[in-house]
Amino acid sequence: MKIALIGHGAIAGYVAANLPANSRLVGAICRPGREAAARSALSAVPALSVADLPERPDLLVDCAGHAGLRAHGPSALTAGIEVLSVSVGALADTGFCAELEAAARAGGTRLCLASGAFGALDALSAAAMGQGLAVTYTGRKPPQGWRGSRAEEVLDLEALAGPVTHFSGTAREAAQAYPKNANVAAAVALAGAGLDATRAELIADPGVTANIHEIAAEGSFGRFRFQIEGLPLPGNPRSSALTALSLLAALRQRHAAIRI
Repeated sequence: MKIALIGHGAIAGYVAANLPANSRLVGAICRPGREAAARSALSAVPALSVADLPERPDLLVDCAGHAGLRAHGPSALTAGIEVLSVSVGALADTGFCAELEAAARAGGTRLCLASGAFGALDALSAAAMGQGLAVTYTGRKPPQGWRGSRAEEVLDLEALAGPVTHFSGTAREAAQAYPKNANVAAAVALAGAGLDATRAELIADPGVTANIHEIAAEGSFGRFRFQIEGLPLPGNPRSSALTALSLLAALRQRHAAIRI
């Protein structure tokens, strides 16, 4: 299977270094001016667009966030190239979501969303088949995990003495307000009750050292509560190890004789 990547950061590097045996990397899409960095990070041929890739990939794997999916997802799908992405929060934009769906239909292919930094999405998907599903997602990170986000506009992250909720609203609102921090909220919502029915709370907590994701769900199926304390990729505190691993798991499942 020929694979191309969007991005050349920590997640892309981890995926490239651990591709399944039946896969090979044919190129990486980067921003203009970043060709040398992409080549150095991945030992891959850099390209500025899907059309510039040296070989047509069977699968384009988005490791670059919302901007990367926006820039290259529609063109790849229209060309009939399947896309695998962890930028789930980008689908909170209804117009862009419709654009991706139209492109996939036009190209006769599909956009696949990896589970990213969270799990239990299979249980949520099953619960959504019943009645009265109510879901709350809570994202708790140490103050430094919220740097560069809207949390800095409402909190003094250096001065926190205890946990503070800096966002409470719908998963759609969270994904749009925190494009680099709330992909999990969007994934939980899309798997379960939907972007507008799923509640989201984002917390800065100086008492924790890991990124903690929790969902609480109840409905006609019963109820469950699920929590993950996610560790970063070695050497990069801003990239989730489980996000990179979820992409590798999705690649492995593509050709598995038995899937779960």
